[in-house]
Amino acid sequence: METVAFKLNRSSEVLPLPVVHTTRASRRLQKGDGVRGQKKAGIGLDGMQVLGESSRGKGSKLSGEAGRRREERDRRRRMKWWHEARFGMLVVYGLYSHPRFLGAEDMYWARMSVKEYEKLTREFKPRPDAARLWAALAKKAGMKYVVLAAKHDDGYCLWDTQQTEFNSVRTGPKRDLMLEGVEACREVGLKVGFGFVLNDWRDPDCVRAAKSKRARRRYLDFIQGCIRELMTNYGKIDLFWPDYPAAMKTPELWESRKTIAMIRELQPDIIINNRLMLPEDFGTPEGHITAQDRAWESCMTLTGTGLWGWRWEPEEDWASPRAIVEMVRQVTSGGGNLVLDFGPEPDGTPPPIIEERLLQVGKWLKGNEEAVYGMVDRVERKHFPPWLKYGKWTRKGNVGYLWCRHWRGRELVIVDEKTKVKRISFLKTGKPVKFTWEPGKLVLKGLPEKAPDRIAHTTVFKIEFAGVPRRMSDHGYPLVWCGR
Repeated sequence: METVAFKLNRSSEVLPLPVVHTTRASRRLQKGDGVRGQKKAGIGLDGMQVLGESSRGKGSKLSGEAGRRREERDRRRRMKWWHEARFGMLVVYGLYSHPRFLGAEDMYWARMSVKEYEKLTREFKPRPDAARLWAALAKKAGMKYVVLAAKHDDGYCLWDTQQTEFNSVRTGPKRDLMLEGVEACREVGLKVGFGFVLNDWRDPDCVRAAKSKRARRRYLDFIQGCIRELMTNYGKIDLFWPDYPAAMKTPELWESRKTIAMIRELQPDIIINNRLMLPEDFGTPEGHITAQDRAWESCMTLTGTGLWGWRWEPEEDWASPRAIVEMVRQVTSGGGNLVLDFGPEPDGTPPPIIEERLLQVGKWLKGNEEAVYGMVDRVERKHFPPWLKYGKWTRKGNVGYLWCRHWRGRELVIVDEKTKVKRISFLKTGKPVKFTWEPGKLVLKGLPEKAPDRIAHTTVFKIEFAGVPRRMSDHGYPLVWCGR
């Protein structure tokens, strides 16, 4: 069968797959995303520089203290829904969702030629209702927004782009999968955004861009053209999630300020992450949950492997409902968000094991919403003892939510709390809990012998304090207890 070479709609030939070398810094994602110091320049995602200034720059009309205050007010307005949403889905799906692959990067790891990879378009046949299945699952799982991966490292675009013929409208399914995804999310009331990988392992200009001005100009025109289409052709877009700017090491080379300014002109209410190497609206710790001193969102896989998208894994490797609920608790406690990787099967069907576990999470969240969604206060050591073995906390003002993961039977003792307690109840049912309180000792009484929750074995108590909860001391784990 004859192989068709899909040309980019600009003056560059299709060459064999360029080899992209990873740096030592690019392997550090498990240790952190490197954007903790937003106030000054530093090394950020994949070892590249992240600057402290916003995309508007020093010379803009909004520069100066008044401009910064105005910009911050606008950011709070745009991000209000996002802070309250807490939980989202990142759909990673494309040509790489193939039985022979382990993840979205296998075009590179398998050292496949461009022509060999292009043959996969003949086998790429997502079912007609795929996007509606994703959106319905996200909704039932308690997620409030969905990020759709529009293009990954392989360069295959899942929308009707004019920038390249290598897309899902001119090949494969002959459908605009981003349009289907956006419409499906809106039908069920979910916010929606686009993920967009800045690298392109299929494009020779990408690997040359760091050193060749001509290649860089062609490649940036391609990238900016793609983003302009995504920001123009699908109505209101709530988020933009660029990723992996490994080909060039500075935001100047990427023309990040110019690109972000274009995005914000086309979508004034949009929220943008920090992966165009500028801080923008929120940080993105990947593969770990680490609170930052700014708005942040942890992006996590359901296997902990760092592999994104669909692949077969043994059942025991997938995160349990209990583990996912604990991820939600961790981000809520730190005032952040959680976006979970979701990799549909090759035909777009949600994998049964993922579907079953996410549906269980959704069931758990019903009745426990108050401890998760909405504006929360970050939990700090001064509020609750960090070494409590049987549970952890989230907080809203004077209300603490104790997520009890290790049930202790008929009574539960909480020590080191200084603030008077007014009421306690089971959050899911509203049933009151009997208790006694004295400074430093709170005892919950008359509890069931076994934990009420059977889904994640995590029962949430709503504890209403007379004021902002405070500990008796700021000491860590007690070294000595003499029974006094």
